[in-house]
Amino acid sequence: MNAILLRLLPYIAAVLLVAGALFGAYHHGVTVTDAKWLSAWHERDADDKAAALENESRERAREQTYQQSINKAVQDGQRIIDQATADAAAARASADGVHGAADDLARRLAASEASGNSCTAAASQAATRAAMVLADVLKRADQRAGDLAAVADQTRARGLTCEQAYYSIH
Repeated sequence: MNAILLRLLPYIAAVLLVAGALFGAYHHGVTVTDAKWLSAWHERDADDKAAALENESRERAREQTYQQSINKAVQDGQRIIDQATADAAAARASADGVHGAADDLARRLAASEASGNSCTAAASQAATRAAMVLADVLKRADQRAGDLAAVADQTRARGLTCEQAYYSIH
């Protein structure tokens, strides 16, 4: 049995040597393939990261453009609102002249009533009261119209600002 083992030993050694060589070649192939895949994986990850950074910077630039458009719309709207407020103040100033004229007319009518004769006193008194009521109604109507005009101008300016900001985004 020893003699058979000694005769087979070179063959067994050759088979083991071939099996070892084949295993070494297989292991080397797996290692090379794994390294190739790992390199490709890292390259893909780097490309994905670069694409994500480029996309993020593009979106940031787009968002900044939107924000600048909105800021411009707000500034333009504020300028329009300021102009409407100034126009309303100017209208109030000119309305004060109309109010003063109505008050002056009412005072003159009251003064002429006091200096008039007794025959026309009742008619003059009624006319004076009517003129005073009319002057008061005129003042109140003019004041209310000015207030409503100021609110309408500011509301329109705010609406236009909102619309401009909306359209600058889309």
